[in-house]
Amino acid sequence: MSQRRRIPNGGIMMVTSNTLHRAPIFEDAAYAREAIECLFRVKRHYPFKLFAFVIMHDHYHFLLTVPRTNTISRIMNSYKSGLTFDIGVPKIWQPRFDVRIVKNPIAAMKYIHMNPVATGMVNDPKDYHWSSASGLWSVDPLPLYPAAALRGCGDREDITTPP
Repeated sequence: MSQRRRIPNGGIMMVTSNTLHRAPIFEDAAYAREAIECLFRVKRHYPFKLFAFVIMHDHYHFLLTVPRTNTISRIMNSYKSGLTFDIGVPKIWQPRFDVRIVKNPIAAMKYIHMNPVATGMVNDPKDYHWSSASGLWSVDPLPLYPAAALRGCGDREDITTPP
């Protein structure tokens, strides 16, 4: 589950992983809730800043920053293996995960929160319970960025860059 390349800590990252064969495991509300609760348990054990997240039926997106004392690989390994154990479903995940360094954190957050809207699951991101947009889950505030640094970014390719 680790990355093939070293990811520098300190920057804001968007992390994505899919379920094995894109199985809609998190259609089950109990599994979706456990996915979020597991995320917060990992955050307590391996502290990091979590700015936004969404648990979709067959994948997740996290917007986060990892302190220098930790690694994204350690966090994701703990999350994916811990959730697999917690819900008792073997082989939930595709191997590895995708991580991108974020150029525009506000656009990245919007992309994450709009995922359930884009797939037709809800009309308003606040109505999707398995997302930080719902207001049901406490996340860290996004650091402030000058407006000029955020102009001109819109789709996923504009908001992230491979490390």
